[in-house]
Amino acid sequence: MARPSRLICAGSSLEEGGNGLRFDWAPAGGEGKGFAIRFDGEVRAFVNRCPHLGVELDWEPGQFFDDAKLYLICSTHGAVFEADSGLCVGGPCRGASLEPIAAEERADGVFVAAPPETSLPKSP
Repeated sequence: MARPSRLICAGSSLEEGGNGLRFDWAPAGGEGKGFAIRFDGEVRAFVNRCPHLGVELDWEPGQFFDDAKLYLICSTHGAVFEADSGLCVGGPCRGASLEPIAAEERADGVFVAAPPETSLPKSP
């Protein structure tokens, strides 16, 4: 797999258990359809879509964590997800997972994988 190469923010922009950063993710629909958070010292990124009904998780932009800052929560139906893996551990989609996006932090930048290329039809 290619190394994540798309810069989305400075590493200092993501605080442990703080607000997440929404970013464009074309494969899931574009603007705000991806998000990155910092949990347990690591950057994690997921598609911003609950596996229950396909709605975005955050009620207010960037607010993904529960009050204890331990789990990600879907604001629509209260599904609870492990912040490190995206696995749903409570609520209507228990056992399903958020779709991960490859991410890493280096040189004080947070990088995500470039979205897959869309194949264009070949000209005759």
